[in-house]
Amino acid sequence: MQPTTSRDELPARSLGVMFDRDRPPEQLGQAVQYCEAAGADEFWVVEDLGWAGGVSSATAALAETGRIRVGIGICPVPLRNPALLAMELAFLARRHPGRLLPGVGHGVPDWIRRLGAAPKSALALLEENIQVLRGLLAGERIAIDGRELHIEDFQLTHVPAVAPPIFTGVLGPKSLELSGRVADGTILVEGTGPDLLRRARGHIDRGRDAVGRTGPHRITVFCPAYVSDDDEAARAVSAPVARDFSAFLGIPLEEVFLAVGSAERVAAQVNALWDAGVDSVVLRPIGPADDQVEQTSRTLAALGREG
Repeated sequence: MQPTTSRDELPARSLGVMFDRDRPPEQLGQAVQYCEAAGADEFWVVEDLGWAGGVSSATAALAETGRIRVGIGICPVPLRNPALLAMELAFLARRHPGRLLPGVGHGVPDWIRRLGAAPKSALALLEENIQVLRGLLAGERIAIDGRELHIEDFQLTHVPAVAPPIFTGVLGPKSLELSGRVADGTILVEGTGPDLLRRARGHIDRGRDAVGRTGPHRITVFCPAYVSDDDEAARAVSAPVARDFSAFLGIPLEEVFLAVGSAERVAAQVNALWDAGVDSVVLRPIGPADDQVEQTSRTLAALGREG
């Protein structure tokens, strides 16, 4: 029997695995089936320009499995009409109730510009999209004449019995506050550790307080992971990843959070994120592409999830 988890009932201390964008689509079925059999709670697909579509990837992952929740991190709202995206998400939510975790966000600005889809106001576009998506998936009839969106009298025919939560994948203070105001949860980027999490949570809570929201707001963190008892090998694999996210996040190299090292250390790092208040830690295996399947296996085993 499939679960019927509502927006307010997702469990804390969940463990997910990301399907790396460089892995070919034909490997997705085996990957998600392994993660489900190994006891992972979530399986996340990504949507980056030139790689693979998030909705199609999630559709394939859901069809290959019967229990695991499938997240999309993320659909860029400048490239999606929310009415059409709601139709896609509603279909999946009806076919797989309680298992879909869709995320939306601004997208990478350079990619959006290259496709000629840059909005006048990225914040307004994201906020209006989330409001429309949540309303439509709850069965509401929507009309909006906003700063970015103009929709006349639209309603879904096939409303899901279990409305999926809408997450944002955002980074800046204003976007995090927006997430607190209107979204069901926030996806935080790789490199986020307990200190950065606390700062992000402060912005999210300011947004929630501003509109009087008191229900749960789910925090998901993507976490690069690599298991090795060879300290030199672990440093060689993790160092370029740490440098990339130090630059991306604008934080010192030593503040970049990775789950790297022995099995015991990786498990301790994941537990540190859970203890800091993260609801779902999503492991992103790093290292050579031909080693990522083995890395997924070793990391899940380190956390007591073995196939």
